[in-house]
Amino acid sequence: MTDLLFTNVHLATMEDGYGELPDAALAVKDGRIAWIGKRLDAPPASRVHDCGGAWMTPGLVDCHTHVVHAGNRSNEWEARLNGATYEDIARQGGGIMSTVRATRAASVDDLVAASLPRVRALLAEGVTTLEIKSGYGLEQGAEERMLRAARRIGALLPVRVATTFLGAHALPPEFAGRQDDYVTEVCERMLPALAAQGLVDAVDAFCERIGFTRAQTERVFDAARKLDLPLKLHAEQLSDQGGAELVARYEGLSADHLEHLSPQGIAAMARAGTVAVLLPGAYYFLRETVMPPIDALREAGVPMAVATDCNPGTSPMTSLLLAMNMACTLWRLTPQEALLGATAYGALALGLQAEIGTLTVGKRADLALWNIARPADLAYAIGFNPCQAVVNGGVLRAPGLAV
Repeated sequence: MTDLLFTNVHLATMEDGYGELPDAALAVKDGRIAWIGKRLDAPPASRVHDCGGAWMTPGLVDCHTHVVHAGNRSNEWEARLNGATYEDIARQGGGIMSTVRATRAASVDDLVAASLPRVRALLAEGVTTLEIKSGYGLEQGAEERMLRAARRIGALLPVRVATTFLGAHALPPEFAGRQDDYVTEVCERMLPALAAQGLVDAVDAFCERIGFTRAQTERVFDAARKLDLPLKLHAEQLSDQGGAELVARYEGLSADHLEHLSPQGIAAMARAGTVAVLLPGAYYFLRETVMPPIDALREAGVPMAVATDCNPGTSPMTSLLLAMNMACTLWRLTPQEALLGATAYGALALGLQAEIGTLTVGKRADLALWNIARPADLAYAIGFNPCQAVVNGGVLRAPGLAV
């Protein structure tokens, strides 16, 4: 006897393309998917939920966010509209550093309170797994508070939170002119201390002209490898620094942004199985004109995830459905590729593909129910949310609700 049976439902399993299974049923036992098949063949269950002909997909995975932060940067957005560039603002002490000042002044409680509305907006659209990066503290105490806030969000709301340490995000003012010394601080003190507290699931860095060099990034990766922590990288967003090749050489989970990705970077990612995480919100918000090489990534067989990059400076987006639409409209992903990017490949970018991302017997029952005519509708509409229910570990809820 299974615990819960979803019947009268169309499934998009995302195992082979959409993996469509119409007029189906899905059974849950002990929080995991126990059976999938035709409705008429469904096993008995303690509880039956008639889905009324809705579509079911895996719960969505937002695999790249900076959702925990304090402060607001609408003034910088206005400055960019008046002609300033992102790099101009960063070099004048704005950009990431303006958020760092606000975040350093915030307590864990403050950070949680500021972040919960953003997270709830994501959950209301069927997100069941969320990556949250640090990187706005840039000193051990503030980085710890960010990561503790992320963990607390995972305890307060029905969402699986994967934490990523991004200490190498920017150079803090107290290390001005001493970038290598700050990398030493990240590698020898901050990362080991935070990992020892169980706060770090993965390690990221910003490899860019206004961030950290390839050599400095490699030092961060070596420190993470000593702690057996998986790697991700902000790579090739504003220029080609060879970051994608570097993270692929370390068999990293993902390289993210990638507008200036080279053929050599694509080849390295394909060999390593490193996921390309596409972030159309930042491209749109910064009014960039260089697109990621989608056709080349597709031809090389590099899996492409799609995420919001929710952050205060370059992508204040709390809609993964909108990110999917942008990836299709701006970059010509197919709707199927966009949904794969927010489910199966989003899970792969977090190293969680054995647990989530597809409707597969044995995987965790993280599911989303949609009032749509076909799966492509999820990337089609702009500003419309068709999510009617979510399932977190076998527990059926209204979207975004904690109970």
